[in-house]
Formats: sequence, structure tokens, C-alpha cells
Amino acid sequence: MNIPNMLTYGRILAVPLIVLCFFVEGRLHGSDFARWTALGIFIVASLTDFLDGYLARIWDQTSNIGRMLDPIADKLLVASVLLLIAADGTIAGWSIWAAIIILCREILVSGLREYLAALKVSVPVTWIAKWKTALQMIALGFLLAGPAGDKVLPYNTEIGIGLLWISAVITIYTGYDYFRAGLRHVVDE
Repeated sequence: MNIPNMLTYGRILAVPLIVLCFFVEGRLHGSDFARWTALGIFIVASLTDFLDGYLARIWDQTSNIGRMLDPIADKLLVASVLLLIAADGTIAGWSIWAAIIILCREILVSGLREYLAALKVSVPVTWIAKWKTALQMIALGFLLAGPAGDKVLPYNTEIGIGLLWISAVITIYTGYDYFRAGLRHVVDE
């Protein structure tokens, strides 16, 4: 129980709170208040993604549980928000493909990491993968605000969709990069 791990636990707990914002009225409904509340929780949760790893390194509090839970927390946050904004219609049509690309990559890379862990092989997170995560979080922030955000910033949703597609393209590249690095170990077996 250290502060970096507590931040990771907090990010995991933020997931149901974000989803709950859209179900306060007993059905899926993204009212303006629900969207702004969900966005606030999402921003705090996203910031903990940077902060937990940073604090763990500078305070020398890295742990196996932290290394395991950090990527899980990230994936839970991204996947739940993608599913939420797809369910409420913020993204629809072709934009769903960007979400599918992101979700498929996350599942495939998680599977590869699990397989490689059994071989005692670690594939480190690259800087471009960290930037990809940051861009995904920014895109999802715009999309969580959605129509409520459009009232404040014209084309807010369209900006979010554009950023989601850019992050999907980067996601393909980083997924390829991980598989290229990981497959060397699979082929050697």
C-alpha cells in the first residue's frame, strides 16, 4: 500500500463512477451535467496514469502489483469510455472502427505480454506508445464532453473523433511495433 499503487486503484475505481454518471437517471442518458461530471472524473483518472508511474520511480516504490495493475487500469479506463460513448451514440458509423482498432490492439498486446511474461521476456513500453495513450485520453476527453462540449467549443465532438482516428492509426503502428519485438521471442522458441 503506497501512494503510486493507491493512485492506480483510484483509476480503477473511477471506471464505474464514469459509467454511473451516464446512468444516474436509471437509463443510459448523457445529460450535460453527467458528461461534465464524467469528464472531470476522467481527467483526474487520466492524470493519475502519469502520476503513479512518475511517483513510483522517483520514490523508488515500484512494485510487481503496480506493474501489473497500471496497464490493466489504463485498458479498463479506455475500454469503458469507448464502449460508453459508442452506446450513447457519440461515436457511430465509421468512427466505431477507430474504437474497434484501439480495443483490438489493447487485447492483442495484453495477450502477447502475458505470453512473453511466461517466457520471462519483457517488452518495454515505448515513448510513442506513451504518446499514443496520451492522445487517446485527450480524444476520449473531447468525446466524453460530446454534445455538452459542443455548446462551449463548436465542433468539440468532431475534434474528438479526429483525434480518435489519429490515435487509432498510432495504435496500429505501436501494436505492430510490439508484435515485431515480441515475435522474435516466439519464433526463437
